[in-house]
Amino acid sequence: MHAHLYVLIKKFLEVNEVAELKGVLVLSDGSIYCGQGFGAETTAVGELVFHTAMTGYQESLTDPSYAGQILLPTYPLIGNYGVNAEDFESKKIHAAGYAVREHCIHPAHRKSRKTIDAFLKEYSIPGVSGLDTRSIVRKIRSHGVMPACVACYSGELNVAELIEKAKKFDYSSFDFVEKVSTSKNEAFKKTGKHVVLIDCGVKSSITRELNARNISVTVVNYKAKAEEILALEPDGLLVSNGPGDPAVMVETASTVRKLFSKLPIMGICLGNQIIAHAAGGKTFKMKFGHRSANQPVKDLQTDKVFITTQNHGFAVDGKTLPKELVVSQINCNDNTVEGLQHKELPIFSAQYHPEAHPGPRDTSFLFDEFVKSL
Repeated sequence: MHAHLYVLIKKFLEVNEVAELKGVLVLSDGSIYCGQGFGAETTAVGELVFHTAMTGYQESLTDPSYAGQILLPTYPLIGNYGVNAEDFESKKIHAAGYAVREHCIHPAHRKSRKTIDAFLKEYSIPGVSGLDTRSIVRKIRSHGVMPACVACYSGELNVAELIEKAKKFDYSSFDFVEKVSTSKNEAFKKTGKHVVLIDCGVKSSITRELNARNISVTVVNYKAKAEEILALEPDGLLVSNGPGDPAVMVETASTVRKLFSKLPIMGICLGNQIIAHAAGGKTFKMKFGHRSANQPVKDLQTDKVFITTQNHGFAVDGKTLPKELVVSQINCNDNTVEGLQHKELPIFSAQYHPEAHPGPRDTSFLFDEFVKSL
């Protein structure tokens, strides 16, 4: 009886502790959305983007590609299966803030170790719930992604200052890759063929996919020189996913270009865009990007369609590519470039995430194709 009463009191206190916090999301166009605060009692600025996957909030929050962005999931129930020790895509949360319809304070799952509220608190990330996320997504779809501020607070707040802060934020002016790339070389497994992975914000699932195929991986900083990479005696090169505008990755693109004729190369997401720049192509900013686990991609050689996981706000301009680099795959929804293939060299890339997490595993065979080229 006493134990049962203790549980009821504990739940009551938890509910009221969360309820004390207020939350607000303001957009650079002056829109204000008030809700309930959760996570860390602080303020964050970033580019507001939406993600349509129904699961995988832990993987998304820890995906380095979301650095500098406020993440808004379209699925309304967030945190209902808690946060576990396994579904990390990096060592911490990289999203600047979190804006949701409803967050669960009593998750139910055998692997759950903490709530989404506690998870955000641990990494000093502010969240706001109780928002009309459908309305916000419609605005982004109509007007495009835009700077925003999210605040979780208990006292008074100057909303006008938040709006001004959002107006001054320019996502493309930051080198977010510098913030997420490894500061020193890291080795994962030491047997089999050897791949050097340029870390632009790599997801842990990518190294796990390579290790599962008996591939030794050395992760290097995104500014590693071509000579430094070749000194590691790799059998191949992989250019990872990551945040930010690919046009600012001039140094990395130059390094990749120098390695075109020396190593088999695979690119994923930002890596796809860097390979395009390395070949002399260009990229452009999309209106609201692809951030979901159900993007249909058509292979132009086989006519097969794959359902893919994606997270990017920039795309390759296929019209700017040199003749030796061809578009191998396109998005079935908007015909944007989803894959590149070099006509002569063992170089290919994908705009989507073949490792998924979260999402379908339709394209995991791309890692097998890369391994065959080593």
